[in-house]
Amino acid sequence: MNERVIHVRANIRLLPTSQSGRKLPVRGGSYRPNHNFFDADNTSMTVGFVELPEGTELHPGENMDALIKLLYWSGLKDQIYVGREWRIQEGARLVGIGTVI
Repeated sequence: MNERVIHVRANIRLLPTSQSGRKLPVRGGSYRPNHNFFDADNTSMTVGFVELPEGTELHPGENMDALIKLLYWSGLKDQIYVGREWRIQEGARLVGIGTVI
C-alpha cells in the first residue's frame, strides 16, 4: 500500500508546560504527533511529521513556521486552507495549535 502525504506550511505553537504538560522541546525531524482538525472529543486524527530544520528546537510556549507532512485521509484536503487552525495532540492531550500559512 502506498500512503499519500499532504504537505502543509504552518505556524506551530506549542502550549506552555502549565497548559499541556509537555516539558521537553520538539527537535528537528523527530516529532510525529496526532493532528486533530475537529473538536476535542473527535478521535478522527491523522499522524503528521513536523519537519523543523536540523539542529533547531521548539520549546513549550514558543511558535515557529514549519513544514508538516500529514498522512492522507479522505476529506483532509478540504480542511487545509490559509488561516485554518487545528489541534496538535499527543494521544488525547492537547500540546499545541497549528495554523496553515
